[in-house]
Amino acid sequence: MRGRGDACSSRALPVSWRPATWHPRLDMGRLSRSRSSTSHRNLPHLLLFFLFVGPFNCLASYSRATELLYSLNEGLPAGVLIGSLAEDLRLVPGAGRQDTQSQPPEHSGAERNPPLSFSLASQGLSGQYVTLDNRSGELHTSAQEIDREALCLEGGGGAAWGGSISISSSPSADSCLLLLDVLVLPQEYFRFVKVKIAIRDINDNAPQFPVSEISVWVPENAPVNTRLAIEHPAMDRDIGTNGVQTYRLLDYHRMFTLDVEENENGERTPYLIVMGLLDRETQDQYVSIIIAEDGGSPPLLGSATLTIGISDINDNCPLFTDSQINVTMYGNATVGTPIAAVQAVDRDLGNNAQITYSYSQKVPQASKDLFHLDENTGVIKLFSKIGGSVLQTHKLTILANGPGCIPAVITALVTIIKVIFRPPEIVPRYIVNEIDGIVYLKELEPVNTPIAFFTIRDPEGKYKVNCYLDGEGPFRLSPYKPYSNEYLLETTKPMDYELQQFYEIAVVAWNSEGFHVKKMIKVQLLDDNDNAPIFLQPLVELTIEENNSPNAFLTKLDATDADSGERGQVSYFLGPDAPSYFSLDSVTGVLTVSTQLDREEKEKYKYTVRAVDSGKPPKESVATVAITVLDKNDNSPRFINKDFSFFVPENFPGYGEIGVISVTDADAGQNGWVALSVVNQSDIFVIDTGKGMLRAKVSLDREQQSSYTLWVEAVDGGEPPLSSTTKITILLLDINDNPPLVLFPQSNMSYLLVLPSTLPGSPVTEVYAVDKDTGMNAVIVYSIIGRRGPRPESFRIDPKTGNITLEEALLQTDYGLHRLLVKVSDHGYPEPLHSTVMVNLFVNDTVSNESYIESLLRKEPEINIEEKEPQISIEPTHRKVEPVSCMPTLVALSVISLGSITLITGMGIYICLRGKRHHREDENL
Repeated sequence: MRGRGDACSSRALPVSWRPATWHPRLDMGRLSRSRSSTSHRNLPHLLLFFLFVGPFNCLASYSRATELLYSLNEGLPAGVLIGSLAEDLRLVPGAGRQDTQSQPPEHSGAERNPPLSFSLASQGLSGQYVTLDNRSGELHTSAQEIDREALCLEGGGGAAWGGSISISSSPSADSCLLLLDVLVLPQEYFRFVKVKIAIRDINDNAPQFPVSEISVWVPENAPVNTRLAIEHPAMDRDIGTNGVQTYRLLDYHRMFTLDVEENENGERTPYLIVMGLLDRETQDQYVSIIIAEDGGSPPLLGSATLTIGISDINDNCPLFTDSQINVTMYGNATVGTPIAAVQAVDRDLGNNAQITYSYSQKVPQASKDLFHLDENTGVIKLFSKIGGSVLQTHKLTILANGPGCIPAVITALVTIIKVIFRPPEIVPRYIVNEIDGIVYLKELEPVNTPIAFFTIRDPEGKYKVNCYLDGEGPFRLSPYKPYSNEYLLETTKPMDYELQQFYEIAVVAWNSEGFHVKKMIKVQLLDDNDNAPIFLQPLVELTIEENNSPNAFLTKLDATDADSGERGQVSYFLGPDAPSYFSLDSVTGVLTVSTQLDREEKEKYKYTVRAVDSGKPPKESVATVAITVLDKNDNSPRFINKDFSFFVPENFPGYGEIGVISVTDADAGQNGWVALSVVNQSDIFVIDTGKGMLRAKVSLDREQQSSYTLWVEAVDGGEPPLSSTTKITILLLDINDNPPLVLFPQSNMSYLLVLPSTLPGSPVTEVYAVDKDTGMNAVIVYSIIGRRGPRPESFRIDPKTGNITLEEALLQTDYGLHRLLVKVSDHGYPEPLHSTVMVNLFVNDTVSNESYIESLLRKEPEINIEEKEPQISIEPTHRKVEPVSCMPTLVALSVISLGSITLITGMGIYICLRGKRHHREDENL
């Protein structure tokens, strides 16, 4: 119900109505209406309410609080009709249901006068999404496509009615509204309309997983029907049935299936269900594609790679591949010689596969003392020298122990062969430092550095003994002459600690019987400070935005030193060319800047940094740091002048160049790009953005407007943009484009009675004219250029004032009509303009017959123009001086000068003589 009641009656309270039917012209737009009429059972409450607000309802008597609701799909093209406010508000005759009680009298009639006007309450984002026809009140979609997800899922929520348009995301997830405030004018039809446009979702977004690869771990002993949640479900920006509805796997591997659970909020989570028995040792990983499907028509899909890893449990124990190994050794074997190795296998991983080895309790203690078993590697070594009383056969029962497992068993049967002769002997004598069988060498030792002497001999003295060097390395074993059986071990090339730190070689001696003896030698290199630190990047190129925060992080420098220990410890230092506001942590290599950088002050920095090791003496290397300061939009456009003034001649042609508005922006790139626009007077003036040239769209007339004041705005291309304005004053210079306009006399047919008794010198009448131009172009001069009558020369005109006076007394013969053709001329440049007017003077005592005078005016022939026209000078008047003889004057001046000189000379002589006489009288006294 809508209406306008009496000014101060309770029936004048504003009542809103809401259309609630589908819009008849648009199947995607819907108009919902809610009627505010109350039911009969609420009538007593309304009466009490009206009694209470009766004294105050005058203020609201003309209120029009109306609310309209439309709906449409997102993504519609421009120009789609949303609804007609005029029809839906029933402001058009015949539209909708007529309510005679609420229809005001002024709403009747086919046409409204004045016409209706529809407008948004304020100009905000309205033009971006909808357009409103000011006359018809029709709402259409604009060129900006409406994206429901962008409006309500990213930027919407909690909008009020404060602006002309806003975005509201109500507590319902399905609701997305555009809110508009519309004013209906003029005042007699005033409405304040709140328009809600509900944006309906379409299936324009496919499901998307937050990660491209999803990993799920399942223990290998997981029972069938075990459920595991997939922690990265797909997201769909659409809502309702257009959102994610189901999941499936591209390959279930006959081991898995998927189930989907929905929580109270409607969110669907996929669950992986185990459908078969898993064995990590058989297959430790399954890879498939998980597909999310929405409920749109047609449905849209999203996918990700699903990797199902099978985690290990301790379901396997150690196993030996053999139950027994046989080993044979000589009785003269050297202590520490490996004689055998056992190895068990556990198919589990990590701690579940750790194996330790031990002797069974069945192994005699004598065998344990003779042979050592490494519990981690399973290697069996000779632990003590074999004596003559040692058993020839040893049965070693070895256990492989795993966590929570029954030990696996293997038997090593060791047979000792007795040797009836003594093997060769190797006697070392070390030259370099040797500790516990390890020889220590510096890496910078020169080539052919001696390490040790070896004496090779046969204890029996009856066999020839030879020797050689076994093992890889830069070493050589050669006979040392002139001695026999003496050998020298030395280096053959420089050694580098950074390439290899440890060597293991052996001196092997054998006799003619084929028996061998081996002496193991371990060589440990000692590091020297022979490497300088090396930067990973000799040129470190960095960028940082200007206006950074203090102590901003720039980078972490990284230099490596191949040396070990203190020699490889690197410290970092700034070079001498580094500005003081850069800091470099000597330990971590973190480079920071302590102050804000300004690109406009300095854009690039380049300086060196040093990496120094802790060796003695220290070594160092240098890298270059190049920093580029990136621009931020922190400078507004700046005009070169505070304001601009231009002088332009009037009648300047349209789009002619008035002047250049120069503006600069200290920022760079897009931030420094400046666009100019005219804020006011844009209908008359335009400015070129590129050149800054100000032009007038139309020709300018000084007589209509002599000056213009503009405001020009400069906006840069930054985000957000910055702007500044300047004042432009345009002064129009006058040109002589207007002839004088005669205001009096008003017509060439008018006349004035001049009495014959008028005295000479008396003013008779005047010619009054004005000129719209200014300056010299508006200075007017009056002149009589034509005369007609009995004696028209009796009258003259003042060239400055235009006053016409009588020059001579009028005679009896002067009676009748006198006609004066007056020329009114300006002093314009380059060509003066003029107008003419006829001044008619009728000399008579009375005007007895006006028709007779008018007939004379009509019958009077044209007046011939006088060739010589009186002129008036605007400059100061200079009278012409007639040439006269100067001789009398010169003679008079000479006589006067001579007389004056004679008089002055005489007076001087007199004063001098009088002074001398007084002087003598004083001396006599």
